[in-house]
Amino acid sequence: MRAVYERTRQVAPSKASVLLLGETGTGKEMIARAVHECSPRRNGPFIGVNCGALSESLLESELFGHVRGAFTGAIENRTGRVQAAHTGTLFLDEVDAMSPKLQVKLLRVLQQREFERVGDTQTIRVDTRVVAASNRNLKAEVRQGVFRKDLYYRLNVVPIKLPPLRERREDIPLLVAHFLQVYNEENERRVVHVQPQAMTALTSYDWPGNVRELQNYVERCVVLARGDELKFDLLPTAVREGLRDDSLDEQSAVSLDQLARRLVQQGIAESGDDAEGLHEQIVNRVERELIAQVMAASDNIRVRAAQRLGINRNTLQKKIQDYRLEGDNRPVTEGGRELEGNREIEERSRENGSPSGRDLAEELPGESPRPTSPPAE
Repeated sequence: MRAVYERTRQVAPSKASVLLLGETGTGKEMIARAVHECSPRRNGPFIGVNCGALSESLLESELFGHVRGAFTGAIENRTGRVQAAHTGTLFLDEVDAMSPKLQVKLLRVLQQREFERVGDTQTIRVDTRVVAASNRNLKAEVRQGVFRKDLYYRLNVVPIKLPPLRERREDIPLLVAHFLQVYNEENERRVVHVQPQAMTALTSYDWPGNVRELQNYVERCVVLARGDELKFDLLPTAVREGLRDDSLDEQSAVSLDQLARRLVQQGIAESGDDAEGLHEQIVNRVERELIAQVMAASDNIRVRAAQRLGINRNTLQKKIQDYRLEGDNRPVTEGGRELEGNREIEERSRENGSPSGRDLAEELPGESPRPTSPPAE
């Protein structure tokens, strides 16, 4: 972490954009705040936005603002976060979740320092420094065409990679001491000692939720401790037994229910005890991955994928758009595979007395249904 702190001190006085990379819970927002506090902009606002927590339309309004009447429910003008961060710092967490449309608008802010609010034609100029963060491999997403190459280079002026907690176990005792002090003051407690067995368990655990997970567990121990010592039996079962809640490499020996339980446990641990919107943070990510894999297994034929998922085709299309999977859903035509897929659906549809698969395929988004010939008189 010394290299991270040194890089933070070096980049803070400049106007350069900063890209923070690392797993969830490694402290990317803390470093973003440190960049702001150590910069000449320290007296300006620090505005944070989680791009992965909002849909495209909401995120556009949140970032760039809107004018009255721009859309249903826009009853008054609203200032966006980009403008609110003028003379300060804008922190964009999970920047990889931005849609291509919003990536273009952000690129303009970075290059030309200007933008328009939703529904407005007036150009607004800003002096806002952008610090972005991602827990994904942005280089891979650039290669896949999911993330714009030009935006990546504009954000990646000074990259800072934060190592996961399991790779810096020597920091765990210091972090435990810090969080004990914080939550003792917050809860008016006096838990000042750590049982050696408890510290051994804490330093041996792999911490899939990283610093955030450690912070949550220390807070829990402070609240539940009966005396002035953080004891081994106060720790969660996963920490006491050294389990790896994020281990998916033993899938053959783990049931689907167990995997689901572990996923939810990790999501709650990373979010914190008082977090809201857990359904969107956890369930939506699982649904996105499910749709992506079923689409791939269905040769990107929406009708077939909708049948496998057991949902309406229009519902599937909306979810594809909401989860930005549109670019992955190219019709498969080589070798006649798409025709074979449609032929198979058509045969099944005829047996069930429902519209043919060919008729449904002709109504896919971007294609107009063929005109029906008038009945012969």
